[in-house]
Amino acid sequence: MRNFGADDLKVINVANKPLPFKNKFESVATDDYRTIIKELKLNKKHVSVIDDAQYLMANEFMRRATERGYDKFTEIAQNFWNLVNCVKDLPADHIVYFMAHIERDQNGNEKIKTIGKLLDEKITVEGMFTIVLKTNVTDGQYSFLTQNSGHDTVKSPIGMFPSYAIDNDLKYVDDKIRNYYEIGQFLTDEEMKEIDEKAKKDDIPIADEKPKRGRRSAKKEEPTETPVEEKKGEKPGREQE
Repeated sequence: MRNFGADDLKVINVANKPLPFKNKFESVATDDYRTIIKELKLNKKHVSVIDDAQYLMANEFMRRATERGYDKFTEIAQNFWNLVNCVKDLPADHIVYFMAHIERDQNGNEKIKTIGKLLDEKITVEGMFTIVLKTNVTDGQYSFLTQNSGHDTVKSPIGMFPSYAIDNDLKYVDDKIRNYYEIGQFLTDEEMKEIDEKAKKDDIPIADEKPKRGRRSAKKEEPTETPVEEKKGEKPGREQE
């Protein structure tokens, strides 16, 4: 987030913890769904970030840990589902990024952390988003992965990003989304060319240390099915991961 201007975005700080850089943004510390929805509707900056979104579920679960029965799991899932869906009612040029941690099962498959089985089995949170990116760290290099590995829920529209791995820069991601869907005051293709070249991470080793190249060479490995870091009705999901 650090490359956004001070007046570019609003942060909904769910865990109420300091950001990992000097905070220059408007920030609201809350894990109350009604407050979050109100803050999203009041935000005139066109970008909102909900960080860390999975603590909305985790905090509610811990507050209700002594309750018996399964009704609480249904309500926890429904509250989060309602929040994602409320984004559809925001202005078309308002992008909301949901940042969340992932969890890995015994087979090595990764997805967003949730509480209970309802969101996983009946909904699949990432299915409600058009764009899901995952942070990768290799040899001290930070990047976003843009395509599915076969063991995660990462996805992005065809041709949106120039390579399998891109710079870990949410401002760049926001520019690309607005350019791709022609949202608000977007940069043209010509204006994006030089920025794209700087953002590419063509030969960065990913997980198994095998280099991944650009979208062309990765197409053969790209599955037909594929997951905040964003969501917006018919516009791109609000995201990223």
